Amino acid sequence: MISNIVFDMGGVLIRFDVNHYIASFAEDPADQELLRREVFRSVEWVQLDRGSITDSQATQSICQRLPEHLHPAVAAVFANWHQDIPPLDGIYDLVRDLKQAGYGIYLLSNTSNRYHEFRRNIPALRFFDGEFISADCGLLKPEKEIYERFFQTFSLESASCLFIDDNAANIEASIRAGMTGIVYHGDAEELRRKLREKGISC
Repeated sequence: MISNIVFDMGGVLIRFDVNHYIASFAEDPADQELLRREVFRSVEWVQLDRGSITDSQATQSICQRLPEHLHPAVAAVFANWHQDIPPLDGIYDLVRDLKQAGYGIYLLSNTSNRYHEFRRNIPALRFFDGEFISADCGLLKPEKEIYERFFQTFSLESASCLFIDDNAANIEASIRAGMTGIVYHGDAEELRRKLREKGISC
């Protein structure tokens, strides 16, 4: 029986719009593509989510691959992207309703240590019973170990959990870990319908 609902963060609780962020720091389309590729699609970005490097280390490493005129933009991206993370429509109300219905509400997200600074800007987190982020444990979705560590941390049975993520690979891994999973496509009402189909009161 499902008694716990587990949410991803970026693309589920909040908007994470790479193109929007890049446009704020570079006007030229060629520069924007460089930032998109060398910042948000970089090994360093993944290492930040794993908690194995700092923002300053990532900035220094990335700047070695980019022309000098983009170095200030790289520093600005790391310093400011998290200032613009609006909640996605309908999710706050859904989380509130699930909490009022008696479900345990948890976060399981790939994100850097900077999360501890910007989490206060995510209104729905007030309803959460636990938050588990990749940088704190040195593991990443879809590695099976992160799901196992999540269950251990909160003393949860995998079969009691339903996981919501916008990345199908993360959902597939959660299913293999024993959870029920739903891929989120950005429509909160559609998500409600899918939850109800699985017997969730929301």
